[in-house]
Amino acid sequence: MSEAAQSRRPAGDEPARAEVLGARDMRRSLKALRADARFLREADRIRPDGGDPAVRDALIWSLLCEPGDGVAGALIEALGPTDALDAVFGGTEFGGAVFGGTGEDRRSTQGAGDAGDRAVVDRDRPAAAALRDARRRWAPRLAAEPHLAALRTAVRIGARLLLPTDREWPVALADLGAHAPRGLWLRGDATALGDPGVAIVGARASSSYGEHVAGDLAGELAAEGLVVFSGGAYGIDGTAHRAALRAGGRTIALLAGGVDRPYPSGHAQLFERIAASGALVSEVACTVAPTKWRFLARNRVISALAGATVVVEAGARSGSLNTAGHAAELGRPLGAVPGPITSTTSAGCHRLLRDYDARCITSAADVRELLGIGRNGRRPAQEDPDMIRLADALNARTARNSLDLARSSGLSEDRVEALLGILELDGSAIRDERGWRSVLR
Repeated sequence: MSEAAQSRRPAGDEPARAEVLGARDMRRSLKALRADARFLREADRIRPDGGDPAVRDALIWSLLCEPGDGVAGALIEALGPTDALDAVFGGTEFGGAVFGGTGEDRRSTQGAGDAGDRAVVDRDRPAAAALRDARRRWAPRLAAEPHLAALRTAVRIGARLLLPTDREWPVALADLGAHAPRGLWLRGDATALGDPGVAIVGARASSSYGEHVAGDLAGELAAEGLVVFSGGAYGIDGTAHRAALRAGGRTIALLAGGVDRPYPSGHAQLFERIAASGALVSEVACTVAPTKWRFLARNRVISALAGATVVVEAGARSGSLNTAGHAAELGRPLGAVPGPITSTTSAGCHRLLRDYDARCITSAADVRELLGIGRNGRRPAQEDPDMIRLADALNARTARNSLDLARSSGLSEDRVEALLGILELDGSAIRDERGWRSVLR
């Protein structure tokens, strides 16, 4: 192009050209990341199917976006991880279709030269603007080098990446819609994520009263086979985790940072015990630091995984109220433990009871009622009062003979044996050499 022609080109073309060059750079970066031998080697060490393009690209998404990114979620849900990456960085036009726009929308956002033109485009085509802004958020992470340390750390500590296509993926997370996690990094037993459980959360600066109640609730419920979900923090969270472990049950800690970073550091040994029998879980990869935003985003996962959320103690501005809010939005049962009216650490609980229709929780029986289950962790399907009494007498962990069950339920031994046969056919109870146990479903 001649100098005269260049001098006649509108000034607004320069930003458009820069945008195009940026898009070319992103395409090259995506191609390089997908082909990086170091990245692929570590991916294969984390997952045996790491060489599968869909798995590889799902891993890339887990490294690119922050927890709860709805733009990424909508793209992946509509296109799958591979086409979604191509739509954002590879130059295809799928992204506009997902957000109700077109290829012309995309070109319009690229060609808007000055701030005034860009504002008009953003106002008229907000979905296209959201996609453009998301691309800018993700682009700085589109390289192998920043993620190699995270992947190597995951290999070293034995962490794995669970994806929505995996058999162990908890289906309850689908209720989060586009804001559901795109992957979960974990240490421990992945199957526990999908088992029946309750979230027990509360204040870090807890009182002896709150810790006593949290311990009683978590210990009894865990002993009955329910998984105890919490956030691993000091105070109520830590008390709930420890009580579940003491009871021989399972507990899961949802972390705001990588599963290699014990936070708080004073719970490092507790986290090791949790990983041995339950699981440590995070949306972010290893080496990623916990931040205030990630704590808040983490809370939605706690409330989604649990069948109900119980707030034991919470001040007026406690982060536990954020977890409770997510539970309410998801339609999950919500409970709160009352405290002294003079206690600032119970002000948040009293607000939940007064303004948000939370159920008053004073015992593990109240939590079971909140979940709609019997003492054995099973939802009684029968209306027969004798069946309900027997279901309450059964235990998921300890086998009992028919005579013991008759004593506990107040039924005759003949009646117990007849009902046990029905429960066995239903798959709600199993028999071994020691006796009868209930089956959690």
